Amino acid sequence: MLRWLGSPIAPAALAAALLAACGGGDSAAPAAPPPPTVPGALADATIYSGAATASLAAATEASATARSQLTLNGTRYDYTATTGHLTARDAVSGAATVSFFYVAYTLDNQPAANRPLTFFYNGGPGSASLWLHLGSYGPKRLVADQPSNAALATPAQIVDNAESMLDISDLVFVDAVGTGYTQAIAPNRNQDFWSVDSDAASLRDFVQRYVAANNRQASPKYLFGESYGGPRTAVLAKLLETAGTRLAGIVLQAPILDYNANCGVFEPGPREVSCEGYVPTYAAIGAYHQRANPLPTDFSAYIAQARSFAAGAYRSAMTPWLAARLAPPPAVAVQLNAYTGIATANWQQNPNLRPDYVQRNVLPASMLAGRYDARVAAALGSPLASGGDPSLATVNQAFVSGIRSYLADTLRYTAGSAYLPFNDFIERWNFSHDGKAVPDTVPDLAAAMTLNPALKVLSLSGYYDLATPFYQTELDLARLGANPNIVLRNYHSGHMGYLDNAARRATRADLGAFYQMGR
Repeated sequence: MLRWLGSPIAPAALAAALLAACGGGDSAAPAAPPPPTVPGALADATIYSGAATASLAAATEASATARSQLTLNGTRYDYTATTGHLTARDAVSGAATVSFFYVAYTLDNQPAANRPLTFFYNGGPGSASLWLHLGSYGPKRLVADQPSNAALATPAQIVDNAESMLDISDLVFVDAVGTGYTQAIAPNRNQDFWSVDSDAASLRDFVQRYVAANNRQASPKYLFGESYGGPRTAVLAKLLETAGTRLAGIVLQAPILDYNANCGVFEPGPREVSCEGYVPTYAAIGAYHQRANPLPTDFSAYIAQARSFAAGAYRSAMTPWLAARLAPPPAVAVQLNAYTGIATANWQQNPNLRPDYVQRNVLPASMLAGRYDARVAAALGSPLASGGDPSLATVNQAFVSGIRSYLADTLRYTAGSAYLPFNDFIERWNFSHDGKAVPDTVPDLAAAMTLNPALKVLSLSGYYDLATPFYQTELDLARLGANPNIVLRNYHSGHMGYLDNAARRATRADLGAFYQMGR
């Protein structure tokens, strides 16, 4: 039986715990349109729907514009924010397929041929791009600093982003079909794009439309996907390279590249896989909460040892366990206890404890650790624990309210319906890909890198992420072999590393170095 990365949450609450910081949603009315005299404002009267069978009868390419400036490291950058819709067209027939909602930030008076261009999107599937848009490397960010065990105040505080990437790249944040204000165009329906392959193909068509509409053919192009945005990026990169749109690089934020290798995806049974990829994450979480024994004095050495244990004694023990439920050697259970504080007897009984079990048991029985960031914790029965992930509950409402006010007040765009931050269509999503029931997109990434040997890859992961563990990503990318174009970086953060101030600063430095590789 397929599970969604081991989430213990009932389907009605699953919307709060999907991959890629899917966010939540409500049906609040949109902000009032700005006065028509405001230069560059767009009051879009269209009512957009995320319903499965919804479609637009027709679509218009229109946008709001707002000019602003940002100072980074003492240098002022003047930029234009463009917010609105572009129409993707079928690559073969040329027929209009999707009206994509996007926000683009471009530096003023810059030669496009020399200016990198980065496309950002979240994952889920079902998440709009508000998390990367307001949390990561745009010119503005919502003030947040995980780990925090308290919910962010609303209204959200949005400030100039000192870690913005605007000095090194123009930025385009785009929402997938059925999220934000993106909708299919008749005779297509939203649900026609709710699959691994059709989703990536529609984003290919959007990227090509944006490039053509803005004369960016010569710009170095990058993709930046988070969580499910990781497999989306791998498939999209292959499609773009096949179509002749060359990429300079891709950035994978907390990706899940191969669902078939993630032990949180499947229930115990015939399809169960080893939790080897999670063991170093369990160890990191145990150390953070002072459950490890002994507590490490050198974190890097501690994690290196956990990797070695996972690939050695643990892997050897899992082969007979998965084949015939043969108990592990006592030393394996003892070591797992030393990493997590979870009783040796529990590990002896089941050495393949899944991430949802660890989330519930790495802390005292009255507490629940976060899934996206296990450093965050909340008391069971409290509002922050009720959705199954305290680390998401602390930030969710601030982002939802923040993106809606930011679009209207700063970007000068309103529509006839509320922005949809998350759409719970996970049960409708077709995860099949390349002959498998759930995707393994490492071959897609390999194909893209074969088509374009100069393609650079940067993977960013957090040590405390119980959804897409850093070591599993390392194992997935190791299948591509040694390649200097593949760079992996791990941080003291959770899934959304950019919400941790120290991790965001460190990541921004690594991004700067990565973009230099592509020059």
